[in-house]
Amino acid sequence: MRFQDSIFCSEDDNSLYFTYSGKSNILEVRDLNYQVNMASQIPWYEKLAELKTPWTCGMDPDSHVVAIQNLSFKVKSGQMLALIESSACGKTSLFDVITCIDHGGKITSGEILVNGKPCTRQLAKKSIAHVQQDNRLLPNLTVRETLLFVAKLRLPNMFSDSQREKRVEDVIAELRLRQCANTRVGNEYIRGVSGGERRRVSIGLQLLWNPGILIFSDPTAGLDSFTAHNLVITLSRLARGNRLVLLSVHQPRSDIFQLFDLVLLMTSGVTTYSGAAQDMVQYFTQMGYPCPTYSNPADFYVDLTSMERQNDEREMESRQRVSLLASMFRENIKHFDDFLWKSKPGDDTTPAAKHSSPTFILEETITMNSHSADKLPGWLQQFTVLLSRQISNDFRDLSALLIRRFEALLMSLLMGFLYYGHGKSKLSTQDISALLFMMGCLIPYIVILEAVTKCHSERAVLYQDFEDGLYPVSPYFFAKLLGELPEQCFLVIFYGIPIYWLANLSPELEHFFLMLLLLMLVTYCALTMAMWISALLPTFQISAFFANILYTIFFLSGGFLISLKNLWTVPSWISKVSFVRWSFEGLMQVQFTGRSYPMTSGNITYPISGKLILQAMGLDSHPLYAIYLILVSITTAFLVFCYLSLRFIKQKSNQDW
Repeated sequence: MRFQDSIFCSEDDNSLYFTYSGKSNILEVRDLNYQVNMASQIPWYEKLAELKTPWTCGMDPDSHVVAIQNLSFKVKSGQMLALIESSACGKTSLFDVITCIDHGGKITSGEILVNGKPCTRQLAKKSIAHVQQDNRLLPNLTVRETLLFVAKLRLPNMFSDSQREKRVEDVIAELRLRQCANTRVGNEYIRGVSGGERRRVSIGLQLLWNPGILIFSDPTAGLDSFTAHNLVITLSRLARGNRLVLLSVHQPRSDIFQLFDLVLLMTSGVTTYSGAAQDMVQYFTQMGYPCPTYSNPADFYVDLTSMERQNDEREMESRQRVSLLASMFRENIKHFDDFLWKSKPGDDTTPAAKHSSPTFILEETITMNSHSADKLPGWLQQFTVLLSRQISNDFRDLSALLIRRFEALLMSLLMGFLYYGHGKSKLSTQDISALLFMMGCLIPYIVILEAVTKCHSERAVLYQDFEDGLYPVSPYFFAKLLGELPEQCFLVIFYGIPIYWLANLSPELEHFFLMLLLLMLVTYCALTMAMWISALLPTFQISAFFANILYTIFFLSGGFLISLKNLWTVPSWISKVSFVRWSFEGLMQVQFTGRSYPMTSGNITYPISGKLILQAMGLDSHPLYAIYLILVSITTAFLVFCYLSLRFIKQKSNQDW
């Protein structure tokens, strides 16, 4: 190891080479031409805001832009190829094509080959790991917990628990995360590990299943120069472990540039250089563009091949220069089979030989052959792991949890004290009806806002896991439902007990538990409705808006602001599926059935049966047990809608967070 590298390597490398034990891989791109439909990248709600119909915007032929033109390269295991990019060079499109992710693009000609076979979605999932630029991690889990949960989901059944833990510890050691292994990952709101450490955790999640091909989208973005250099050294060491590493980077500094084996320089989708990093200066010098002394080659040649758009004249000049450089490069590599420029014909400048057999290997190597790798953890194990992860992430954020419960408690105390102090004098039926209606409609309001916020904060991790094939929808869906149950139970207890006893409602214990059960059902109705809308709609703002609209409709047709008998046809039908209406009717039956209340008419006060009050308000249409069944049915319907939305509506993991 060079002295320069040793400055950044504080741990002994003798035990840290995490070597890919499978066969060597070859990634080949041949004459690739790729178009992107820019109109398809615009979300449907933005099209509607511009008064355009979403289904016709993509038909405009001018919206199709060429992202990649005549791209060819060949890279092998043991090599690290860096795509040094200027703006709009087609980096994202290239990675989408290689990983078979459809974002509205189309391959017009050419092909992608992995080990001589056309790259398909199934093949990409088995052999290629793509580390996105943004860190999609649950913030309240520690580094070790994050890696261990993924290891339980991704590693085959042939791995024992001790072997999974050993693999996690190996990855932590390989990526130099020992000092922060028990620190929360964090995010922009929760204090946790540093940006460079968070980026290495993202790499570790993919490294756990020991893939042969690693793709990194701008891994050094947002990092300081020291951390970026240290991270690229780690990627270089991964390549030396018999892996194929492909990454994109914006104008790297000179010491980072020296770590690259191969360089691909692109501008506006055309290739201006592809070959060994150490030969790039020599190539451009021969083309008549020598790099000035003491200048960083990456900076100089990215500037040379960038489009200048200050005015039409300079843009035309730069476009002609890039076109000339691209045509000269194609002419210079037409005799090379691997599409890489070499200083002398016949020279092999690829560094696979020096990287293919590292000096040191882990003491315990567990190979994952293709037969055993298919035997991934089953549904029940996935459900158990996801449930544990859900509960750990929720209850680890103790401050937010306490604030939400305190909000429910404070609301309950305020309403309870408003009705407190009547002693033996009973409240009027109108006052009790208003109290019961507010009891049933305020708690869903709390739940809906909280659930929409939480679902959209988790969606980046969720949809990235779906894209990676980490687990299907069903185990996550049921783990989410069961994981929310303890938190909702605490919410109902904090909300229901104070208000019930302070307002001196029916003292029978049976009525108290019936009331808690009703509040629990209406809470879960609100939760499932919020989950469905969050899965159905793409952004937090749109989900919050439609959730509030839908709940307001249920609130207005709840049977208190206007009698159910006086509703006209449309709101009358809406009230039949309004969980606010059924919770109000259920609470009224619990409180009024079997009791009498004083009714004053002039100077005469006489008792009136609670059953007559229910009949007068039209709240006796169904028996109490039927109301419970109706609330369960409404919850089930929302659950079905939520599952179908998660299963069939493809959302982007980076849509709005």
